[in-house]
Amino acid sequence: MTTSRLALRGLGRRFGSIAAVDNVNIELAAGEFLSLLGPSGCGKTTTLRMIAGFIKPTEGTIEMNGEVLSSPATSRPPERRNMSMIFQSYAIWPHMTVEQNVAFGLSLRKMTSATAREKVARMLDIVKLGHLAGRYPAELSGGQQQRVALARAMVIEPGVLLLDEPLSNLDAGLREEMRFEIRRLHDEFKITTVYVTHDQAEAMVTSDRVAVMNQGRVEQLDTPHAIYNKPTTRFVAGFIGRTNFFEGQVANGVIRFDGFEAPISLFPFAADVKDRVTLSVRPQNIQLSKTPPGSSDRPLWTLGGTIVHRAYLGEYWDYLVTPDGSGLQIRVSTSPAVTFEAGDRVFMTIDPALAVHLP
Repeated sequence: MTTSRLALRGLGRRFGSIAAVDNVNIELAAGEFLSLLGPSGCGKTTTLRMIAGFIKPTEGTIEMNGEVLSSPATSRPPERRNMSMIFQSYAIWPHMTVEQNVAFGLSLRKMTSATAREKVARMLDIVKLGHLAGRYPAELSGGQQQRVALARAMVIEPGVLLLDEPLSNLDAGLREEMRFEIRRLHDEFKITTVYVTHDQAEAMVTSDRVAVMNQGRVEQLDTPHAIYNKPTTRFVAGFIGRTNFFEGQVANGVIRFDGFEAPISLFPFAADVKDRVTLSVRPQNIQLSKTPPGSSDRPLWTLGGTIVHRAYLGEYWDYLVTPDGSGLQIRVSTSPAVTFEAGDRVFMTIDPALAVHLP
């Protein structure tokens, strides 16, 4: 299986006065899995279609293994890019069997029928469809149809695999199953992959790195762990998972928030702070208790408050807590065993090291 290095350098695409993609710079190592993640209209699908060759960039270049595939002056057609693309609709042929669908790409290449049959049989076994080789798409479940599309795209051994929101048509249970399936197949074949999704869980499960896009630009490019735990912008912190934002004014060594405050010396970023502060604190990083916490070997930030709402979500309780003297509502997640009632007085304890400072 061959893999390719892919590079987007100053990539941009304008539609009239609108910059759908603006100065995107990403380099993928051979065999890397990258997700383009963001809300509708952020430019992720336009970027993917430029990589595929369906759209020509108005700025920058797309390179594979050091060779320019696209620029404002020239663009190699999609069929000459050694790429496979999987669409949201799967686009498998309804009049062909599973085996014939997977073999379709090989039939366009000069390959003996015996070799093609062998490759198709191996691929169908890998995607766990060998026993369904003779069935037609209408006889398959959504997840099985998605596996056919994956097998057809990978059997030709592309240099780059492109996936455009491939799981959006599946129900929640199948989507979760297929996330792990896509990652399993990537680990098997190590094809350089670009995956477009608006679903953060898909990006976190499947990817080596994630590019979070907003208004045509890459806001942050990093590993899933870093994107979640060390967001560098407010947009990334709010888009990836749930979080609380604390905005405060710094004066005389104290950060004053809405109705409460904290010594700036509590926080590891104290030396970087000037006049204003925005913190991101994940709900699961706040501890709830009915009494103040005891002594600790590290400084803790404790706030008194009142529970104003709660919701039981099976795996955790979701609480909204209003700090004393504040108009904020802070979201806190606890295990199912940690139970409070609406109206209860509580204490919220935050490890300052887990409060992310957003410059």
